[in-house]
Amino acid sequence: MTPSDFRRIALWLEGAEEGSHMGAADFRVGGRIFATLAHAKQGYGNLMLTPEQQAAFIADAPEVFLPVHGGWGKGGATHIRLAAASEDTLAGALHTAWKLRVENNEKSVKKTRTATKSSAIRPARQKPRSTKSS
Repeated sequence: MTPSDFRRIALWLEGAEEGSHMGAADFRVGGRIFATLAHAKQGYGNLMLTPEQQAAFIADAPEVFLPVHGGWGKGGATHIRLAAASEDTLAGALHTAWKLRVENNEKSVKKTRTATKSSAIRPARQKPRSTKSS
């Protein structure tokens, strides 16, 4: 696979858009990055996964997947070796990263709606009227 294949498959996913992050192509859904081509010159695409998903991909295909160096990798950011990946493997990995962002976006929207409802402005209470008669 090539960076062009990565781009084609990423943009095939529903709602995916290409943007740019720090001078590199990124792929977003709902405004959130799910994949990048930040390391394309080194032969990698990058996927934003959970640490658990990352571990599963690496266990299944260590010749294809490896963590991004440093803290990003510990958080789930994962390289995919494009030359070693089949189209099915790349499509499945991109779909996993895309789906994670879609689900996180849906959770954020629900959380925001709940917070907005609970903090909605309520009518001010009126002081009770005096029952004294004059």
